[in-house]
Amino acid sequence: MAAGELTKQAEVEEPEFGVAITTTGRRSVAKMYRQSAPVTPFSTVQLARLDEALTLASRETGLNFSVYIGELDSGDTRQAAEKLHASIGEGAGDAVLIALSPGQRVVEVVTGTAAFQRLPDRGAKLAVMSMVASFKEGDLIGGLVSGLRMLSDQAGSAPRH
Repeated sequence: MAAGELTKQAEVEEPEFGVAITTTGRRSVAKMYRQSAPVTPFSTVQLARLDEALTLASRETGLNFSVYIGELDSGDTRQAAEKLHASIGEGAGDAVLIALSPGQRVVEVVTGTAAFQRLPDRGAKLAVMSMVASFKEGDLIGGLVSGLRMLSDQAGSAPRH
């Protein structure tokens, strides 16, 4: 290069927002990551209805009601539901589990030993029939709420000691 000679300078592009060009020419890019909200099949209102039904059924009867929605072991759904019920621990005797597997089209109601005295199979079967009717219409939450009410009515009020 001779003195006074003009050289062509490379045009430097202005990097977009979040991009920096290092002195070596490497591009460093910062990206914003947003944690996505969990995807659930139910709205907040539907979950609130189910929670309220579970709370009321448990309060009125003194039994511990719970609901499981998901796949059950494809070999024996009843045995899988009983394992879930047993996982409750010490309170399993006073517990009632409604296990629902929409993909398998299965509803299992499992009662503990003490709960069975107040909620016989016949009452559970009637509640399941009611739930299935709602499920066929595409109303999972409505069916569960209705079934919880029926089971609660069958079990009656908590015994007073």
